[in-house]
Amino acid sequence: MPNEHRVKLDGHAYTRHPAGRHVGIVASRFNDSVTRRLVDGAVECLRSHGVEDSAIDVYWVAGSFELPQMAAKLVRDGRCEGIVALGTLIRGETSHFDVLANSVAAALESLGVEGPVPVTFGVITAENMDQAVDRAGGKHGNLGRNAALSLVEMMSHWRQ
Repeated sequence: MPNEHRVKLDGHAYTRHPAGRHVGIVASRFNDSVTRRLVDGAVECLRSHGVEDSAIDVYWVAGSFELPQMAAKLVRDGRCEGIVALGTLIRGETSHFDVLANSVAAALESLGVEGPVPVTFGVITAENMDQAVDRAGGKHGNLGRNAALSLVEMMSHWRQ
């Protein structure tokens, strides 16, 4: 039988870091009626796993394109133990959606792979507003909550 590595989903270790580092949530203001629901889901999830409010910092940026830029700054500054990136992209009539979805996902993935802290992806990519709402607390759950739960797990792995 192979060796399996599982961790306890616990954010307590990240609430009292000696350097005062926090969990960062980077969120897009564009489509903020949906993204706000993602932020609320992420915050609720972090709280339920022991991360104190005082250790959660939410950074709002203009749009999804700016998410990787802000996340990279937080990584460079060493202020965060982990970062959740949240946004909402809804397909329009041009290829702008495809360009943004691909570039944002690739940049955040690269940051998480190459950086010293985990970065998780909670950017909705939907065909229309109804699909976006369904993924922000509707019938398909809350992608913000899922991304925050992934972050708690990854931070626990990093700590081991």
